[in-house]
Amino acid sequence: MHRNERYVIGIDSSTQSVKAIAWTREGEPRFEGRAPHTLSSPDAYRSEQDPDEWWSAATIALKAVTDAIDPARIDGVAISNQRETMALLGADRRPLAPATIWLDRRARDMTTVLSDEIGAETLHSISGKPVDVIPCIYRLRWLRGHQPDLLDRAAYILSVHDYLLMRLSGQPQATWTSADPFGIFDIVTKTWSRKLLDHLKISEDKLPPLNPPASRIGVISQEAAIATGLGAGTPIYAAGGDGHCAGLGVGAIEPGTVYLNLGTAVVGGVWSATPELSSYWRTLVSPTGEGYVLESVQRSGAFFINWLLDTFAGGRADPTVFQRLESEAMRLPVGSDGLTVCPYLVGCMDPHWDGNAHATFTGFGSDHGMGHLYRASLEAITLEFTRALEQMQAKGLATHRIFVIGGGASSALWRKMVADATGLPVHRSLSNEASALGAGMSAAVGSGWFRTFQDAARAMSKTTEATAPDLAAHGDWSGLSKRQARVYLNNCGEF
Repeated sequence: MHRNERYVIGIDSSTQSVKAIAWTREGEPRFEGRAPHTLSSPDAYRSEQDPDEWWSAATIALKAVTDAIDPARIDGVAISNQRETMALLGADRRPLAPATIWLDRRARDMTTVLSDEIGAETLHSISGKPVDVIPCIYRLRWLRGHQPDLLDRAAYILSVHDYLLMRLSGQPQATWTSADPFGIFDIVTKTWSRKLLDHLKISEDKLPPLNPPASRIGVISQEAAIATGLGAGTPIYAAGGDGHCAGLGVGAIEPGTVYLNLGTAVVGGVWSATPELSSYWRTLVSPTGEGYVLESVQRSGAFFINWLLDTFAGGRADPTVFQRLESEAMRLPVGSDGLTVCPYLVGCMDPHWDGNAHATFTGFGSDHGMGHLYRASLEAITLEFTRALEQMQAKGLATHRIFVIGGGASSALWRKMVADATGLPVHRSLSNEASALGAGMSAAVGSGWFRTFQDAARAMSKTTEATAPDLAAHGDWSGLSKRQARVYLNNCGEF
């Protein structure tokens, strides 16, 4: 560590924890702090958190960093936040109720209600999001119908980003990408949608001001300086949604670069100059503010694989279980000897947007074992993404390479599957905390370290050598994709 080294701090406030990481100009994670979040599920459909815990966890994480370095060396701070998570605060800025997080499904009936009231195409065209229970607009409609007094008493409707900004600087501020996932943000005009807010009978005054990426949106207050160890007056720059920041963290902000997060959920994205709409993706504002990101999402990614092992393979206590199954699966052919999986364990987002969809295993034979189940599951998840990518390519979008992140990216088998199925080279990102890095890049651009986001990505993002695709296997993967895609449709009686 150079004694004159400067830092930016990327804060990633995710579903399970807060990470605060001090990044160097070269993208090295020099110091780090972490603290957990508590998730509460009062019933099968509710998922909640205490906003005060977002703040207490952030202070613990930040204090671990500032205890290790001179705060005067920190040139800026930016926040990446768990998306589609919402807190209602009173005029005293205290929570009126627990915050609802993106896993919350209390508003599951509101998708049909709002579609009937406004129109599914209108909702999609304004927000860029196909009708689905996750965006906050459906919980807001649920509150309007079931707890209108709570909604009317709320003086502030905030994302995690906006809430932490309020605690750090004294004033809540939103960014284009923290607002985007709410479903009430117009992705074309970059404003809160007056049409949708009027329908919900919500005053725009309840929502925080909107800011473009990397703009200066506050400074650390004296009170926050005491709590976090950051220097009072340290600038805060606009970042936002964790998925947006992850794409930025791996440099997927220009034509040709695809990002794929092989995490609990599998999320993939491609940059687009225009806001293309489809059932195969959600259309997001780009983390740079220029253009858009077309994002495919599978609720069950590594979650499905972990469930499979816990349910049928004796659990994951044995650290060699993944190595053993990887070895078995590598010896099997594409198509897993006829065993086919539909991976919709907790419903389906793109392309069917069916919250009631279920997982299935078809084509069992007496010669099939756990290795077949494991491989067929990875094949299914890979092909769900591949079909979305093919639809993006059909729109004329360039796709030259894929950067993979998340726990699943450590699997050489899975990386090879992605390469062979898509026909694209797959690079593993060495930035394990891509969302925190994306937030750090936003602060680096805002503070003047770099002139553009592209310059920041080139300097701060790091990847390994590529896994090359086996183009000779493409025909096998294409045939398997057609067969695997039919499983859901056949079960629904749609041919």
